[in-house]
Amino acid sequence: MAPHPRVPVRRAVPAVLPALLLAVLLLLAPVLAGGAPVAAAVDVAKQVLIGADYSGQDLRGATFNLTNLRDANLSGSDLQGASLFGAKLQDADLSGTNLREATLDSAVFNGTDLSNAVLVDAFAFNTRFENVTIDGADFSNVPLRGDARQALCAVARGTNPVTGRDTRASLDCP
Repeated sequence: MAPHPRVPVRRAVPAVLPALLLAVLLLLAPVLAGGAPVAAAVDVAKQVLIGADYSGQDLRGATFNLTNLRDANLSGSDLQGASLFGAKLQDADLSGTNLREATLDSAVFNGTDLSNAVLVDAFAFNTRFENVTIDGADFSNVPLRGDARQALCAVARGTNPVTGRDTRASLDCP
């Protein structure tokens, strides 16, 4: 009887292994590079967060789309690049917040405190601003509707303590 030919043994690599390895490497990349691990951005879209306290928190890239944040405290928070599309911010405290490059389109700011906030490069074209406090806020390079700009110019005053820009100048007020 002829010897049985050897068939190479193949060990099957599970299809998920390469994807799993990639995910681990992506999570460890900042640590291996000497930095801190990247935290996942907060996503609380379409929630009712009346009176919530997010003061002083790192909320960069957070999603608050269509969220009810009436009476919420976001003072001193870092909301750079966050999305507050359609958010209801009635009587909310956003004083001293970093809203650089944030999406504020269709949000409702009614009775909201934006004093000393930095809104540089934020998108706020269809945003409603009523009875807001904007003392020291920086609106540099923020697209606004004409009526919104006019209403904000009527109450604009002060200088932003972070950027050093005059609020009226940042709004291009006459």
